[in-house]
Amino acid sequence: MYRIMLADDEGIMLESLKSIITRNFGSECEIACAKTGRAVVELAETFRPDIAFMDIQMPGLSGIQAMKEIRKSNQNTIFIVITAYDKFYYAKESINLGVMEFLTKPVNKKVILEVCMKAMRQVDEKRQKRSDDLKIREKLETVVPMIESGYIYNLLLMDDFHTYQDNYRELLDIKKEYAFMTVVEFGDSDENGRLTNAVGASVQASKFYPELREIVKEFFDCVAGPVMENRVVFLVPHSTGKVDYEERVEILTRTRTMVHKLEQRIDSKFRAGIGRVRPLENVKESYREALRALREGDSHVVHINDVPLLQEYDGEYPVDLEKRYFQRTLEADYAGASSAANMFFDWMLENYGGDEYRDDIEIKVLELVLQVEYRAFFRGGVKYGFRYRTNYIRDIKNCRDYEELRGWLLDKTSVVCRGMKTAKETESESVITKAKAYIDEHFQSDISLDDVSRVVDISPYYFSKLFKQEVGENFIEYLTKTRMRNARQLLKNPSYNIKEVCAMSGYSDPNYFSRIFKKYEGITPSEYRERLG
Repeated sequence: MYRIMLADDEGIMLESLKSIITRNFGSECEIACAKTGRAVVELAETFRPDIAFMDIQMPGLSGIQAMKEIRKSNQNTIFIVITAYDKFYYAKESINLGVMEFLTKPVNKKVILEVCMKAMRQVDEKRQKRSDDLKIREKLETVVPMIESGYIYNLLLMDDFHTYQDNYRELLDIKKEYAFMTVVEFGDSDENGRLTNAVGASVQASKFYPELREIVKEFFDCVAGPVMENRVVFLVPHSTGKVDYEERVEILTRTRTMVHKLEQRIDSKFRAGIGRVRPLENVKESYREALRALREGDSHVVHINDVPLLQEYDGEYPVDLEKRYFQRTLEADYAGASSAANMFFDWMLENYGGDEYRDDIEIKVLELVLQVEYRAFFRGGVKYGFRYRTNYIRDIKNCRDYEELRGWLLDKTSVVCRGMKTAKETESESVITKAKAYIDEHFQSDISLDDVSRVVDISPYYFSKLFKQEVGENFIEYLTKTRMRNARQLLKNPSYNIKEVCAMSGYSDPNYFSRIFKKYEGITPSEYRERLG
């Protein structure tokens, strides 16, 4: 059914249009008519036409003015302008209103039908697009919670998550660069700031999680994490890196109202801890603060700034930049580490660039290097000895200016990055060498990825990822190729029949062995032996 509105102050024109459309399209169309601009606007509000034939000159509001009013509440109406005047006079304004066609009076029947069918096709296309969009949205309603949970889970548990965080941000349409974390905790009752029956509450959460998620999203535009014990973590994107006092109070008020609504709708007690705003790559720190707010606060809703004895730097200090420097260096990401180091150094020069602060800057540079080397030592990235830093103070004092001091910091950063990279490569090589040796020795047995990962003492998931990364093919492909290489050698020896070759290559089913062999070699084991002569 197409809703078609006819607007013209000439009764004969209206009847003519209505008759042509009715005779040719019959029950496919529902037609409504109006003779004045005001009547057209009022009719459009209730009738909501798919197609509108509009006369330009009508009593009261003109056709152009009427279309502007209709467009405010209905973006989908297809306008067809009918005028006895020069259409180019109205073209400029009409284009912005999405007019599909201009018809000059008098209009013949053929033109009206052609334009009508063209408009109907556009209506069908728009309806199909809306239908497709709704289907996609329905599917997303199922998928988005899983993506959000995966994002929060990886954000909190994976140290190098920032390397592919952009994929999640694009999927979830997160455009802001900052965020804070809120941890919502639930349980049976509140005893001394702790909610009891955490295990039982976590079991019940599987039932009320969708409603909890929905209620929180009524109050905050956020990303919802999975249920972890008796807690759910929410990430709230923020436009700036700071929250002033008034906004912090407003966030607390909203969160209190949210907790009250949760307790009204869900049979459980709730508390919430709120962390500070952080850059997205360091938002895990906000999570830790939210947990601390829950642990040390004595209210149902606690912001980390309201927790007593909060550790703070004296004055402004780029703590997030410092953390990024350590993080990037320990990940052997020299580009990221050097960028953070340069930005930190620029901050020191901007705030303390005078000669009177030279000692302070030298101490901070030395502190950065010593800290990152110490951390790298525990990850196997650098050697650590009592006299390994004998020349550090002398080297720093011998720097002629701040740029030489910056260069010294970057050189030491580069050394640590190279050490971390080498350590990772050495660890990977050691694991893969050991895995390959085990496969070469035991390929005749029924070995699995779990068996090999247990031998090299790392988790199956990480081993699978590392093996593919280092070898260029997955574990099954490598094992199969090893077995096929062995089978080819055995088939050269006529003293072994096909069944024996099958067993000695790690397969128990000759038919399956034959299919796999043909997949890799293009011929069956028997054909391969025949070709050998």
